[in-house]
Amino acid sequence: MLLRSAPRRLRPQAWRLATLHRWQSTVPTPPTEHRIPPTPPSRLATKHAKIKPFSDFLTDTFSRQHDYLRISVTERCNLRCLYCMPEEGIELSPSERLLTSPEIVYLSSLFVSQGVTKIRLTGGEPTVRKDIVQLMQDIGDLRRHGLRELCLTTNGISLHRKLDRMVEAGLTGVNLSLDTLDPFQFQIMTRRKGFDAVMKSIDRILEMNKLGAGIKLKINCVVMRGLNDREILPFVELGREKAVEVRFIEYMPFDGNKWSQGKMFSYQEMLAVIREKYPALEKVVDHKNDTSKTYRVPGFQGRVGFITSMTHNFCGTCNRLRITSDGNLKVCLFGNAEVSLRDIVRKENQGQPIDEDTLHRLGLLDSVQSAARLSDEGHSIPERERELLDIIGMAVKRKKAKHAGMGQLENMKNRPMILIASDFILSVQLCKCGSYNATFRRRSTRPSASNIPVQFLAPFPNSTQIRFKHNGRSPPISHESPNQSTSASLPTTSDPDLPHLTPSQTVHMTQITEKPETKRIATAACHVSFSNSRPWTLLQKGQGTHKGDVFSVARIAGIMAAKRTPDLVPLCHPGIGITGVEVEVTLVAPGESADDHGAMRVVASVSCFGRTGVEMEAMTATMGAALTVYDMLKAVDKGMVIEGVRLLEKVGGKSGHWKREE
Repeated sequence: MLLRSAPRRLRPQAWRLATLHRWQSTVPTPPTEHRIPPTPPSRLATKHAKIKPFSDFLTDTFSRQHDYLRISVTERCNLRCLYCMPEEGIELSPSERLLTSPEIVYLSSLFVSQGVTKIRLTGGEPTVRKDIVQLMQDIGDLRRHGLRELCLTTNGISLHRKLDRMVEAGLTGVNLSLDTLDPFQFQIMTRRKGFDAVMKSIDRILEMNKLGAGIKLKINCVVMRGLNDREILPFVELGREKAVEVRFIEYMPFDGNKWSQGKMFSYQEMLAVIREKYPALEKVVDHKNDTSKTYRVPGFQGRVGFITSMTHNFCGTCNRLRITSDGNLKVCLFGNAEVSLRDIVRKENQGQPIDEDTLHRLGLLDSVQSAARLSDEGHSIPERERELLDIIGMAVKRKKAKHAGMGQLENMKNRPMILIASDFILSVQLCKCGSYNATFRRRSTRPSASNIPVQFLAPFPNSTQIRFKHNGRSPPISHESPNQSTSASLPTTSDPDLPHLTPSQTVHMTQITEKPETKRIATAACHVSFSNSRPWTLLQKGQGTHKGDVFSVARIAGIMAAKRTPDLVPLCHPGIGITGVEVEVTLVAPGESADDHGAMRVVASVSCFGRTGVEMEAMTATMGAALTVYDMLKAVDKGMVIEGVRLLEKVGGKSGHWKREE
């Protein structure tokens, strides 16, 4: 409190006295003559923390331990950077869709309980959030439970006004985005003024570090050919007298930033520019989880780093997870698959946002710590935390070895960098005729983002009797809606290999009441093969069709198809509680043979925690996506073939783990 009450001109001295007093009161003075500088409280709190095995939920199939969580706390930003946001801006999500501060603190606590030691708050621009300092204080309190680092990614416009209080709250690191040292160029690249404010924030951090704050400062610069590549050397020379690390980032493709390979200035080219003037540039040993390749010029106080996402990925040691501002977990920056954590957190609050009072009424923070303790002792954990951790674990286990290469990334659909939310809004209306009219609207204010109408037929009225032949007979099967209950006295099967047949050879829905609940995952795939070169050429250039974006619409159709499987396949159980659906639609290049014109590959993965498997849901999702691809491309290729629909893998249930040998 000394800092806040001190006159503004005395704040640096007040901050130093208050901080050193806190540090010296908690760290014993070494008995040696050469005293070691006291450790800041943000690093001291976990120095003697209890060591336990790293969480299986945060460990993927490649043994990567994800102890670093990035949380977007807002979609808003006070700049309009060229590579980040479409020029015309983006449509912001309604506030009720976004995570509240109590929800962010709860999820932070859950991840820290599982082994996360570093949390970074991002945006948008996190400093525009009104309660950002209080939020950082609440997250900073997690140091007692194992959090070691609390960092911020910012453009620096407003940082200098809040920095002192943020350091008091536990801030340990700042990544500051700055793409030019020219004030005029700054206004061109960000479409806003504010260069002086950014430099003021940098100077304030360096000033506080001289007083012992220990803030790790990294300046991130996205290099674009013909725009700011001439400023590489001035950025390097920024570290001649200042202890900063400048990290040059290869220009990456996101929706709306008009990426092209010609604009990308590669890591090798940057190195060549620097070495031409500073041939003594030397490599620095990197930490195994570092995203950058670090160098230094002998005699300079600062360092230089390169983030090479496009030409040389660092996926093999990735330890990062992301939570979007609307509560989705994203395991890879370039991946399209996401799962919602927000909806599960709000389940006990009737789906409504959780405020501070509700957080305490539901005992969410106490529940997290209780779950962590029970898990350590080998006991069952509360249902809410178990459901969240199961979903988190399944998403992490589905993380790939690495993201796509440059040739694929430029053709993949991904949201604008600024917008950490869904690509589309889905509106569904039930018509009197029994059909569902669904409209997908892209979350953008662009005039070209037109609505994409898709119609889904209602599968069967509840009273419809479906008859099909089996062994010469045609037994009736009633198709019941998910709201109708099945009879508890259904006859038992006579053949365990054909569970849908009764002893009298009639068909029924199998009884699953006595089956145990387990985590179940199923993955299926298929191909839509082209009969001429036009579809592949069209999609390879990143062009859509008159019906819209094939990749995105097909993914959404696959997700919707998975949810409607019981309405399409008569004997599938309704209401199984799907916890996640991931649909990938990728372009396959033509082969060497003259009749191979390329294809679209569809892979769908469905997960649940229940008494029955989701193999049919996975294959239905695959077919739903494939049929949508066919529908959207049939104007240029009516000879396409959907083929190879097959189950690739299933996990859970009585049969355990099964995987197709291919």
